[in-house]
Amino acid sequence: MEKAVSESRTEQVYQVRPEHLNGAERLFGGKLMEWIDELAGLVGIRHAQKDVITASVDNLKFIRGAYLKDLIVLVGRVTFVGRTSMEVRVDTYVEGFDGVRKPINRAYLTLVAVDTDGNPAEVPGLIIETEAEKAEWEAGIKRREMRKQRRMEGF
Repeated sequence: MEKAVSESRTEQVYQVRPEHLNGAERLFGGKLMEWIDELAGLVGIRHAQKDVITASVDNLKFIRGAYLKDLIVLVGRVTFVGRTSMEVRVDTYVEGFDGVRKPINRAYLTLVAVDTDGNPAEVPGLIIETEAEKAEWEAGIKRREMRKQRRMEGF
């Protein structure tokens, strides 16, 4: 069984509150990473229709800061699938009152679907419907090879 990217695409909105700030009064990077991991997990669950675990996070790039009362929008989607794993891209934005979104972060996470015993489980294939999805799939193949290379190098 295969599923389209759109079937598991997930969007979540948060407002930055005082408890989310670091000493410089910006959104604490660790809090944003938590939100990213949570959203990626939801995307993975929706695609695999099983529990998932995070295997790796890479290409986590902070583009700009976020501040008290900012609206933070996270958008996640599956970009590549293997037999038991999925790559999920999460884009994070600050959304102004006018609805305009400015990017603040992009991350790629690798998730593994697991069965009720915690063993890796097969995931549905991915239906590619657009040129953008095709480009993301091809880039996902390259990112997967880079992750394999890093593992061989002990990283």
